[in-house]
Amino acid sequence: MSERGRRGEAPGDGGIAALGRTPPGVGAGAAPASGAGLSRGSAEPSAELPCLLRAALGDRACSSGEDSWVEALLERMDLFTLSRASGPRIAAASSLGPRRARRLAAVFALGRHVEGARWEGAPDVSSPEAVHGLMAPRLRGLVVETFHVLLLDGKHRLRSVRRVSEGTLTTSLVHPREVFRPAIAEAAAAVVVAHNHPSGDPEPSREDLDVTRRLARVGRLIGIPLLDHVVVGHGVWVSIRDRITF
Repeated sequence: MSERGRRGEAPGDGGIAALGRTPPGVGAGAAPASGAGLSRGSAEPSAELPCLLRAALGDRACSSGEDSWVEALLERMDLFTLSRASGPRIAAASSLGPRRARRLAAVFALGRHVEGARWEGAPDVSSPEAVHGLMAPRLRGLVVETFHVLLLDGKHRLRSVRRVSEGTLTTSLVHPREVFRPAIAEAAAAVVVAHNHPSGDPEPSREDLDVTRRLARVGRLIGIPLLDHVVVGHGVWVSIRDRITF
């Protein structure tokens, strides 16, 4: 394998590119399936909508006669319009004060962010380049070694990242128990580990290689394989999987 295959160089200072995915069958200008179209104001509001709007502002539990401001607001705006209205516009169309109107607008804005995030696929971190892209922003500038475990699903997509240890300037103490405890708790299918070299040189030390062998053995025993150990330097990285047999 070439030297570049063993020692990666980052093309830039950024992390992994966003991996947002368009839902199957949906794209720019795509038409909805027959009978499935929804137009603004075409559906009656849910019976629970007034209670949800009241709860969003911290009002008491919904009961008869307590949702007059909701009814008045929905008479002036359908839900689609309301969900994209600014705080001042909501305040002007209701009896809500400016503060409560801004709060309601923030609730809808948060919902839009959640809706957008729902279609973002989890990043595939099965390559050392992807691991470096994910971890470099977290590790950049640290003056001590920190060791992290990346918990993956069955398709080697990222589920979460856990910091396992923080060492001195030259040594990061790692025990397999600390690495695999979160993996077992979160039912990870596989793991990748990564740590930084504050010196900026990602060349693995003998200790790095020994720790990797130990983690790989434990992973095989418990059925949660270690896919790689990536050492992160200043804009460069090394995949230990390319140096030793797992």
